[in-house]
Amino acid sequence: MSEGNGDAAKSGERPEENKRPAISGMKILLIVFLPLSIALQLAHAPPLWLFIAAGLAIVPLAGYMGRATEQLAKHLGATIGSLLNATFGNMTELIITIFAVRAGQLDVVRASLIGSIIGNLLLVLGMSMLFGGIRYREQAFNREAVGSDIIQLFLAVIAILTPSLFVLSQQKVPVQTLTESDSVAYMSLGIAGLLIALYIGSLIFSLKTHQDVFCVEEDSGEEPPVWSKTRSFLVLAAATIAVAVESEILVASIEPTVKALHISPLFVGVILLPIIGNAAEHATAVVMAMRDRMDVALGICTSSSAQVALFVGPVIVFLSVPLGHRMPFLFNTFELITVGFAVLIANLIARDGKSNWFEGAQLLVAYAIFALAYFFVR
Repeated sequence: MSEGNGDAAKSGERPEENKRPAISGMKILLIVFLPLSIALQLAHAPPLWLFIAAGLAIVPLAGYMGRATEQLAKHLGATIGSLLNATFGNMTELIITIFAVRAGQLDVVRASLIGSIIGNLLLVLGMSMLFGGIRYREQAFNREAVGSDIIQLFLAVIAILTPSLFVLSQQKVPVQTLTESDSVAYMSLGIAGLLIALYIGSLIFSLKTHQDVFCVEEDSGEEPPVWSKTRSFLVLAAATIAVAVESEILVASIEPTVKALHISPLFVGVILLPIIGNAAEHATAVVMAMRDRMDVALGICTSSSAQVALFVGPVIVFLSVPLGHRMPFLFNTFELITVGFAVLIANLIARDGKSNWFEGAQLLVAYAIFALAYFFVR
């Protein structure tokens, strides 16, 4: 989870770590795309315009959702607030994927799950280490807390990739038969249930039984909430509804946009959708790193990736059944390779508890290589 959308809470981070930059003028400027996208939809504008407008509108809306969640957390106390943050972490991305599943764009949904993990571990963490390292020669972070998140993420990634590995291992059976079989679908549902149970266990572990592992020094000067509880609820509800509206516009325009730009749907799912849905929390991670709060920045990246694998993905698998487009955990070989390498690279970078700008540059180069490869995938 992340601070922008409440992901930091999953790691049991204290209220001081939930201090995020005020909503910037850029976010306020981008909110103009909310009415613009709706106007373009009513005017039957070209799908490419709709895709761009809806995508830009979602960015500030995600920021408002994160801001409202943070304010509610301050009103409700550390434990309840952390659970609220955990619930609404990655909510923007979850809403987008729900509409994509309903539209039957399962390949895009699966690609977006992989893209979120890769993006957090390589792009966001890389930018955080790069910009933080430019200001500070070396930055330290809680290696034990980060290690716990990465181990959990590694287990979750292995779990969601297991059905794909099962299919690939059955060389004597036609792949089409296996992918459409009830066994793979039920296997995915069982794995999804186990991952959600593990996610609940991780919340108990990080917020209750081992909270001290994830906490640094307490901040007695915590800032009080700026918004009232009523305002926070209203903003959260309004932003959630608006994200749902924009997500429907965005998803409906994906297929014609892909055709117009001659790009792969995998590129949209792996690269574009995760950036759109998580831009606000990405910015928060970078800002925290530039304030020498690498603990917070790294927690945003690792716990957000873990939440995607442990919660968002499994929930989508369950929701796909009533939505009429059953979606098992099945990924292509290249997706398997890239997400595996992303977790491995992040683990190697984070194991010493220190970071510098060159490690950030290395992560960004790795992400650029993967992005370039997905651009040419057909």
